[in-house]
Amino acid sequence: MKLLVDAHLDLAWNAASHDRDLRQSLTELNQREAAMTDVPYRGKAVLTFEEMHKGNIFLCLATLLARSGPQLQLKKQYLRTDIDYTTRIGAFAAAHAQRACYTLWEREGLIRLIQTQADLDDHLAQWNAMKPGETLPLGMILSMEGADPITEPDELSLWYDNGLRAIGPVHYGFGQYAAGTAVQGPLTSNGKKLLENMQRLNMGLDVTHLCDRSMEEAIDLYQGTIWASHHNCRALVPGDRQLSDDLIRLLIARGAVIGTAFDAWMLKQGWEIGSSVADDLKIESAVDHIDHICQLAGNTDHCAIGSDLDGGFGNEQTPCDLKSIADLQRMDELLSSRGYSEEDIEKIFSKNWIRAFRSILPPS
Repeated sequence: MKLLVDAHLDLAWNAASHDRDLRQSLTELNQREAAMTDVPYRGKAVLTFEEMHKGNIFLCLATLLARSGPQLQLKKQYLRTDIDYTTRIGAFAAAHAQRACYTLWEREGLIRLIQTQADLDDHLAQWNAMKPGETLPLGMILSMEGADPITEPDELSLWYDNGLRAIGPVHYGFGQYAAGTAVQGPLTSNGKKLLENMQRLNMGLDVTHLCDRSMEEAIDLYQGTIWASHHNCRALVPGDRQLSDDLIRLLIARGAVIGTAFDAWMLKQGWEIGSSVADDLKIESAVDHIDHICQLAGNTDHCAIGSDLDGGFGNEQTPCDLKSIADLQRMDELLSSRGYSEEDIEKIFSKNWIRAFRSILPPS
């Protein structure tokens, strides 16, 4: 079973906002939630630490996620799982609560926060040398999905010192730094300043969720490492959440890696969240998106996995043959059946992300 890197998992949001214990088995977690009704994906989780081990997912980008965009309005009521705050301090505090989850998991020996190249090299060496039956901590690099928790660009060094190594400037709608999914607009002046500070610190820029205009501006301005952690292809499933072929070509020209996501509405045209079922949607649809990018690039250097599994949905919104994150390993056979070599598959599974992550980590 090949080593696998997943470039987008909202692990701490699951723990801090959903009251989920990812140390449980998947069966235990879903049974515990069976009678809960606050969100539609209760009892349908596909991810726990145990399932990550089963899938040989030795490393992931683990997120901090909260929004406080300038147009957000106060709601009549909030769910614990909400990520929107009308105050900047709300988003700031939520992200720090999630950061605390990673601190505790690391203290318990469940995860290892990867902050340097030396950390990455040692972690990879340990997993490659792992004996049958042995369990090692899961490696995690901290990324922020939507930069609203950063209250001003000059605050960034404090977050970096606290382990943050990559940032996607915006999530949905208008953020403090850019325009995101479902809207159009430019980077803000603070957004440009944030990119300057990120480049100074050699952080990774995740263009996922940037609208087309903001993404084009960011790619033009940012001279550091760029990637799209969880993005699929607009040519296969239309929508502004997806990457157009022109944007894919821009990213390829910058040496970027693009992680394929496994949310059903990003894989199947016409999917209606809350009503569609995945009877005829299979993991092979994700391979279609990987293949499309490979055809545009002429190689496998820019494709990888950023599953987004448990990112606000469960198995009601995944391919029908994906009930656990461990099922990502099925892609090995699917890619092989399409003529991808062992070397190609290893790039898609892990080596492309390792190359990208190495470029943004300090030596020690």
